[in-house]
Amino acid sequence: MLFNSARKLVPRYPGHVPTNLLQQALLAAGSGLGSFLDPTRQDFIAVVGETTVSPYFVGRLRDVMLSDETGRRILRDRPRMTSTSLDVEALAVSRPNSVGRVYAEWLAREGVSPDTRLPVRYINDPECAYVFQRYRECHDFYHALTGLPIVREGEIALKMFEFANLVIPMAGIGAILAPLRISADQRRRLRTIYFPWAVRNGLSCKSLINIYWEEIMDRDMDDLRAELGIETPPDLRDLRKREKKEKKEKA
Repeated sequence: MLFNSARKLVPRYPGHVPTNLLQQALLAAGSGLGSFLDPTRQDFIAVVGETTVSPYFVGRLRDVMLSDETGRRILRDRPRMTSTSLDVEALAVSRPNSVGRVYAEWLAREGVSPDTRLPVRYINDPECAYVFQRYRECHDFYHALTGLPIVREGEIALKMFEFANLVIPMAGIGAILAPLRISADQRRRLRTIYFPWAVRNGLSCKSLINIYWEEIMDRDMDDLRAELGIETPPDLRDLRKREKKEKKEKA
């Protein structure tokens, strides 16, 4: 039955919290409200992501992986993106403009590490839980691939890009609601520059969930972008600085 008690379910992987659809809906509503009121609460955001993607959308994403040779290998190998599995220091001195070098430089520039992603807890199917964990841990590679920084606009633009490419409900919800909390100038840049870029590129490029990042660290990042059909958007930090300077000059 649709709303069978989760007590009849048992944990199926480390950290798993079994839930039925009613409980997931309640968790999604509560965490959604919490994350809207306090966007810094990564725990709320993580719960919203897991409870809105399950069971249909994460199952669809798993099927996308199963339909692709590389995706099937990722599902079989189940690699993880952590500071233990990735030698970020070595990547930082690897070949200039390689995927690994660009990724490591982006981590350093934005002050983040591969260990900032929370473990999946509320997706019942173990394989689907891994798929969403993979999506979550690859998020910073999407930043490096697109050049978008960790500022509010950059995160919103990347969420729209992810939604167009991977059809993750949380990404679409965030892209729609988050602009309500930013300035008019920020909304204008998203509306006129970054949302059109995100939709166009997200729909046209290969599904990012099927990229085996660990195997392509030595590839040239520009070659990878060309292969995927991704054009990088205008540098957001430079654009913000330029517009701020122009405003000062006009004042």
